[in-house]
Amino acid sequence: MIHVRRGGLFSLVNPMQMQRITIEQAMQVARRQVPGQVIHVDLDMENGLLVYEVFISTAEGRVYQVDVNAKTGVIVDIDQESSAFFNK
Repeated sequence: MIHVRRGGLFSLVNPMQMQRITIEQAMQVARRQVPGQVIHVDLDMENGLLVYEVFISTAEGRVYQVDVNAKTGVIVDIDQESSAFFNK
């Protein structure tokens, strides 16, 4: 839950209610940019922006985190992760 201040009052907003695209759509967007197998997806708030964090393992054995804006479906960041983190 997120507390949002409106006109002096605080209200609770469920991040899931702010979401516009589905998890499946986020995975499709991410895989178009980074081909591979989706190994994990999180829905997270980053810098006030609700994003899907899509983790993809490539054929070369690399793992990427692709952040997809949950409202617009636009990719906001791509980072290569340490594959050792996912091999625990």
